[in-house]
Amino acid sequence: MQGLKLEVIPPPPISRRTLELGVRYSPEFACMPLKINIGNFIEALEKGADTIVMAGGWGPCRFGLYAPVERDILNDLGYDCEMVILEAPDSKLAEILKQLKSLGENVSIPEAYRAIRFAWKKLIAVEELERKLEYFLPRVNDKRTAEEIYEKGLADIDRAGNKMEIEYIVASCRGKWRELPQHNGEILKIGLLGEIYTVLEPGANYNISRYLGHLNAEVTRSIYASEWINDHLCGGFIKKSLHKEIIKSARPYVNYWVGGHGRETIGHAVDFARKNYDGVIQIGPLTCMPEIVAQAILPRVSENEGIPSMTLWFDEHAGTAGIYTRLEAFCDMLQRRKQGNSPSLHPA
Repeated sequence: MQGLKLEVIPPPPISRRTLELGVRYSPEFACMPLKINIGNFIEALEKGADTIVMAGGWGPCRFGLYAPVERDILNDLGYDCEMVILEAPDSKLAEILKQLKSLGENVSIPEAYRAIRFAWKKLIAVEELERKLEYFLPRVNDKRTAEEIYEKGLADIDRAGNKMEIEYIVASCRGKWRELPQHNGEILKIGLLGEIYTVLEPGANYNISRYLGHLNAEVTRSIYASEWINDHLCGGFIKKSLHKEIIKSARPYVNYWVGGHGRETIGHAVDFARKNYDGVIQIGPLTCMPEIVAQAILPRVSENEGIPSMTLWFDEHAGTAGIYTRLEAFCDMLQRRKQGNSPSLHPA
């Protein structure tokens, strides 16, 4: 957005206040991402924003209704703002580029292209740090230092002004992690799958990837933002897409699109099982219909593929104590299973 010569006012990091604002002004049975969005938007408007850029959507998932509902809520609250909705046409990159270019009316096509390429470079760098943290955090003794390296790396990438700076930051963080002393304890491998926003946004899932890292569990997420962009906006043009293989893995458990990432949740569960992961955790916002469908199928996947699974739902009533207790119990069950015991594959 800055590359399109726009003044950008990002909302503050998601906090308890963010969720409280969203809960106060959103429909009671709306799923949690919409409530967090409303809180994000109000906090950004309080900082002086006058325009909101929001993604559109389609299909059985309610995400396609988010933007107009959120716009009406903000208008009813008296906020004088414009909402620009970016629709995501499947595998039509030219269309999304046209929409982005329309935001930066004072830039040329080459300038817009360079801005998008630089944003992509930063996204890849951020995800590289995320993946490395997911690998090193369960293995190192000093977990707090590992997290501080990651947090400083993110801040440095945010400030970076060119490609060389970004590459140096990533290499520097990688080197610092390698220098940290590591323990010899057993490492669990857990696949994290489910609804895309809840999987990607730590503020929506109570940072469970970090907490699992503190329990010496290496987490692999089923989806990263760059993969979604590559698969759904670019048709697999940027890098080899594994989306078709994941959909194939979902058969015969689910043979049709159920909206959102429900089918992908099942496909990734099968894929993680066949890659000898120790377990999978499905997460999503309470009342998410595609993930409810997937949850109903997961016990059969667990039984047939031999991989323990657990489902966690998130809303404003969720609390860290209850969530972390369940994660600890799940990891304890996986450890005992690795040591030769065989408890239930699908704990409640």
